[in-house]
Amino acid sequence: MTQDKQQGSLVPVAMPFLKWPGGKRWACPVIVPLIRKFLRGAYYEPFLGGGAVFFALCPSHAVLSDLNPEIVNTYRQVRHRHEELIRALKKLPVDAETYYRLRARSGIRSPIAEAVRFLYLNRTAFGGIYRLNQRGDFNVPFGGGQRTPSMLWERGILKNAAEALRHARIRKSGFEEPLTMAGEGDVVYCDPTYTVAHNNNGFGRYNEKNFSWVDQQRLAALCKEAAGRGASVLVSNAYHEEIRCLYRPCREIVLTRTSLVARNPSFRREIKEILFVLHN
Repeated sequence: MTQDKQQGSLVPVAMPFLKWPGGKRWACPVIVPLIRKFLRGAYYEPFLGGGAVFFALCPSHAVLSDLNPEIVNTYRQVRHRHEELIRALKKLPVDAETYYRLRARSGIRSPIAEAVRFLYLNRTAFGGIYRLNQRGDFNVPFGGGQRTPSMLWERGILKNAAEALRHARIRKSGFEEPLTMAGEGDVVYCDPTYTVAHNNNGFGRYNEKNFSWVDQQRLAALCKEAAGRGASVLVSNAYHEEIRCLYRPCREIVLTRTSLVARNPSFRREIKEILFVLHN
């Protein structure tokens, strides 16, 4: 296993084990060097999701959090019981019958069984999409084809992720707590849901119900307060004037990517995002 030297210790080069909407793996070549430039204390990531930035960075002291209890549980199980997860996943056939049987199950049995279900559905769902209906049930159809969890063990993804997570604190919380805790020498990376006033920015990751415009305002205010205490804060967000007004004055880096959501390549479009860098 290859390794990289970070903050005075050897850490594994790991990669995300979840396919996640709006993941920032594509932006890591820009985001990670900036974090390394500023990081002298703890690394905080309060919108964890697929954790692409964390795994690209592999810091020796991290506090990772998310409001989604299934994400938090899965990360904890990967950290402590990745071999057990692999054994259980290997026993599950990759077919529509198994997929829809697992998808229909609710009120989960045990933390390890919940993590197995979450990983299986994530790796076999259509397009790696994570979507809940109004009742909070996962409702993405079966992916078929090459959608399989086998790469999680064939490429050592879960094993390397477990090692990277070994010294991380994994918490279920909103963004307020990490941003309040961060201080001198710490770095906070935020990747919130992209919502602007009236939901007219063209982003469809989630909607106003999940992360309101008021949440965007609260997030920006807390980011500025954390930077005022000596923390460095990086925020990925929508390229939209209303969002930009919330963070001024600060450094802005425009990032461009091609949307891969559309099945037909002719309907794919270039999307601009913005990275705010708050550092005193």
